[in-house]
Amino acid sequence: MALRLHTYWRSSAAFRVRIVLALKGLGYESVPRHLLRDGGEQRQADYLALNPQGLVPALEHDGFVVGQSLAICEYLEECFPEPPLLPALPRDRAAVRAMSLAVACDVHPLNNLRVQQYLRDELGQEEEAVTRWVRHWIATGFGALETLVGRHSGDGRHCFGGSVTLADACLVPQVYNARRAGLDLASWPRLAAVTSHLESLPAFEAARPEAQPDAPPGAG
Repeated sequence: MALRLHTYWRSSAAFRVRIVLALKGLGYESVPRHLLRDGGEQRQADYLALNPQGLVPALEHDGFVVGQSLAICEYLEECFPEPPLLPALPRDRAAVRAMSLAVACDVHPLNNLRVQQYLRDELGQEEEAVTRWVRHWIATGFGALETLVGRHSGDGRHCFGGSVTLADACLVPQVYNARRAGLDLASWPRLAAVTSHLESLPAFEAARPEAQPDAPPGAG
């Protein structure tokens, strides 16, 4: 088995995958792709040949390449099913996927790097307007997630049931982004409680941005 993850320390999409790899105890080679240096290393020809979208993360597994963080996470779930990150029952799996996709498809894409760059560079928006944009869409998504976690959490420490699922791996990186945007989690006490518990777990600690080999000294 050979796993290589093309990543960037501050990418929340890569953060999700690092959490899943850590939860499953899988060793991997980290291949940093700096998203800002030299116009973005993810846009260079060698990486585009690997992942035509020019996004991180991308996972290589014995010569097979897959992009898109949730596709990677589900691939890892199928190849390495222990510990399971999706519940056994179809309706429960659907609930976990719905929460995961709420972050990965509805919240994160509206506040990721390339969207912020377009707002600044192409639409001429000032930094204050970009920050308001980011906060608005995170807050909108978190409002719905707060309700869903209240509906599905079994212990107040996980998004679903009483163990870690893919939804938890999606929530924590998005909370990291929310903090960077200056949002106070007091508005979403359930999400705050779940995140506090998850961040105390070794797998989440190992996957955090500041712990990555490409994080600059003193990163926070």
